[in-house]
Amino acid sequence: MSNALTSAIAGIIFLLSASAPLAATAISVPNASFESPNVPFPSPNFNSWQKTAKPDWYDDGGGSFTWTQLVGAFKNTTVGSSNYIDNCDGLQAIWLFAVPEVGLYQDYDSMDWNDVVPSHDFNATFEPGKAYRLTVGVIGTGGNMLQGPTLDLSLYYRDASSNRIAVATTTLTNTYDVFSNNTHFVNCHVTMPAVKAGDAWAGQKIGIQFLSTVSTNLQGGYWDLDNVRLVSTIAPSLVNPIHTNGQFRFTLQSEPGLAFQIVASTNLSLPSASWTSLGFVTNVTGTIPFVDTSTNFPQRFYQARQLP
Repeated sequence: MSNALTSAIAGIIFLLSASAPLAATAISVPNASFESPNVPFPSPNFNSWQKTAKPDWYDDGGGSFTWTQLVGAFKNTTVGSSNYIDNCDGLQAIWLFAVPEVGLYQDYDSMDWNDVVPSHDFNATFEPGKAYRLTVGVIGTGGNMLQGPTLDLSLYYRDASSNRIAVATTTLTNTYDVFSNNTHFVNCHVTMPAVKAGDAWAGQKIGIQFLSTVSTNLQGGYWDLDNVRLVSTIAPSLVNPIHTNGQFRFTLQSEPGLAFQIVASTNLSLPSASWTSLGFVTNVTGTIPFVDTSTNFPQRFYQARQLP
């Protein structure tokens, strides 16, 4: 393989236009808005989600709440009430106490309060080439929560010993500037980059976890959570570079239906406006080949710029 060809293949890069949002595919999360079962009164029982195990240090008989009562479902109040949540999805949400290790999670093998064996209802996997984004509505400030308690939102997989291994985590901190009231959910996100074929989590079942990581000196009060959403996107990429018969070929992969401009340059440091346009493509099916017939360069770099 010539140095020119080596440089050309190594020079394939991908830049995404910040002005063009990626299309996304929704992944179904069972009981994502905690509507099941219907709870006329606050209840510690809700379907599809498993609570974290009670740690040895927590005394079920020594306080106002047992461990299982630290996470539960409640019904939103009526319109016009002082504590009515104006953007509650459906009629119900959950509370989660700001106490260390309190949490809930869901994956292929999790079991809710009423299961004796896993239902396997949540059957999504981390697919190579796809990126993931988890969104959940969150309210802080509940129960006179202090400033500073933290809550981890995570995507995880289980290892061979069934340990939950976080792949991407966002840590929320209860502060007035983020959670200013208890009547409006704030959308909070966990963003995970594209899965690579060699990643330990590639092909593994996806897990979702919400875990209180508050320190003991700040514990007290509770979070409210609602409307869990998980989406995947095919991370745009240029793959399968081939130099043959004086032509350079590669394949553009992305979400179907997105449009791109293909540009090239022999100098990676040039400003974007100075790159040469090679044409425009619409990736109708999600995979589209591209051929560059002008390959008489010591090296050449390629970009695919997504169009609005």
